[in-house]
Amino acid sequence: MTDATRANPASPKPGSQSALRKLNEQRVVDTLGAHGTLTQAELARVTGLSTATISNIVKSLAAEKRVETTSVTSSGRRALGVSLLDVADVAAGIDFGRSHVRVVLANPGFRLIDESSEPLPIGHRVEDSIAIAARMLTEACRRTGTDQHRLLGAGIGVPGPIDHRTTMVINGAILPEWVGIDISAQLHSALGVPVIIDNDSNLGALAQITWGEHQTCTNLCFLKIGSGIGSGLILNGSLYYGHLGITGEIGHSTIFDQGLICRCGNRGCLETVASTAIMTEMLSHAEGKPVSVEDIIERALAGDWATLRIIDDAGVAVGHALANVANMINPEAMVIGGPLAPLGELLLEPIRRGLNRHAIPAVGEGTSLHMSMLGDRAEALGAVALVLRQDGANHRQPQRKTTS
Repeated sequence: MTDATRANPASPKPGSQSALRKLNEQRVVDTLGAHGTLTQAELARVTGLSTATISNIVKSLAAEKRVETTSVTSSGRRALGVSLLDVADVAAGIDFGRSHVRVVLANPGFRLIDESSEPLPIGHRVEDSIAIAARMLTEACRRTGTDQHRLLGAGIGVPGPIDHRTTMVINGAILPEWVGIDISAQLHSALGVPVIIDNDSNLGALAQITWGEHQTCTNLCFLKIGSGIGSGLILNGSLYYGHLGITGEIGHSTIFDQGLICRCGNRGCLETVASTAIMTEMLSHAEGKPVSVEDIIERALAGDWATLRIIDDAGVAVGHALANVANMINPEAMVIGGPLAPLGELLLEPIRRGLNRHAIPAVGEGTSLHMSMLGDRAEALGAVALVLRQDGANHRQPQRKTTS
């Protein structure tokens, strides 16, 4: 099974009945795109499909808001006219990770209409990764009958601090190969649509109040624990960017003054004790063989003592760092995301201990702590929400730099 299939459980198997149905649906969509409004009888004649098949496909497409039906007169008789809905009302979200790229499409009703994911090699080059994302976007548009060049835009998530004056990734990013490159111009050239670039943790935070369980939450902190550690802040219902757009770098807050040297140049940063990179490194060193994040999750759920100890130490350190944030902004909720989300309470419990130990009692007690229910989709969902919210707000909100 490919990553794209895993990311979209509804993907039909080649040769199956559902695969045939998808092909027939695409034939109907392509026919409507070429001919405009047609009656169901005309669709049957043009496509060669039976009237019963056409009727079922039209009902399915109408339920998905991909076509609309109206009463028309054909040859003196009343008939049902079928038209494609405006395919321009679709936005894309693309999340570039350290070892993956995910592409989603959604409409202004915040209904997800397509999703796929593919692995990327560690240390991937900007040009190669953008080319893969461009191909995936083209394939997604083809699957959904969307005109790619009429997309509202594409939101782009990158795991690293971004200077919003230039939309460039700065030093300290998980993807050092992307530092100092005009990613915005390259993406616009490759995708052919307006692009909006943001830090992946910011987009994870936006996803929580758009797609997640915290849609009524106006003050929230989202923390992503991965190869790096970053956070996104929702303050008074909006993303907080600060002066330069470089906010939420909680992974570089000092936890131990005499700790390890961090990639940012400082010593004892949270990333040096609680990132998945340091966890896998410690366990790999202890066992004398490589240990993956998936191994950590499997072993922790099985009760492996050494793995649980590392998770506990990391969780308490994360809670300590979050306590400083909670004392400063007093959020309603703090949400933990990233690849360790399947650990659930095994990770939340030590984080909660660290938070309560270092936060002001009233703040610690009044801040709810949750594991993100969006899994590894959060950043891509936040990226597409960035475009949809901007379009829906009619430019009422402060805008990040856009290339068009």
